[in-house]
Amino acid sequence: MFTAVLVASTLLGLQQPDKEFAKWEKEVKGIETRLAKNPPAAGGVLFVGSSSIRLWDTAKAFPDLASANVGFGGSEVRDCTHFIPRLVAPHKPKTIVFYAGDNDIANGRTAEQVRDDFAAFVAAVRKPLPDCRVLFLTVKPSPKRWAQFDTQTKANDLVRAWANEQKAVGVIDVVTPLLGKDGKPRPELYEKDELHVSAAGYKLWAKAVAEALDGK
Repeated sequence: MFTAVLVASTLLGLQQPDKEFAKWEKEVKGIETRLAKNPPAAGGVLFVGSSSIRLWDTAKAFPDLASANVGFGGSEVRDCTHFIPRLVAPHKPKTIVFYAGDNDIANGRTAEQVRDDFAAFVAAVRKPLPDCRVLFLTVKPSPKRWAQFDTQTKANDLVRAWANEQKAVGVIDVVTPLLGKDGKPRPELYEKDELHVSAAGYKLWAKAVAEALDGK
């Protein structure tokens, strides 16, 4: 009952008007053009989400994986949901590795809204792809957005609790590897912008994702 109401309210009440998505059109068309030239094989892994996905060289990180990257920078969970028919459904992935929520919280979304928006994303994926597995990368801490860490942590906890009640939805912890013994972000794992992870940070992400993919 909770899930049905949650998803319905998210789909009906929290979606942005179509005009709000126009700003992504150029980047989304670029992704479509790129994948049209080199389409990913059906049944692979699709990396979906915001700039933390877009900036990640997933092909290099997972050379033996049939995968594609459709991340677009600055996006929120709701943006990713809107473009499922264009960026996700046509490629028929078996698994989606998803990262978003970081920008959402920075832009004022609550932890509960991030959970609800992710539930709506999964519901939208399952319409064309009922058997697709979705793996949520936890919203990462960063020096630049450290003031938001408590909200990020709450969002991650809410998503995890929801995911535990779902079929083929998992959560991958990419927070713990980024924190030092003092409980704060390790500077060497971030770029100079103090927001995005560095190559060293992505190596830790790749290890966590690989373990999750190998686990099932």
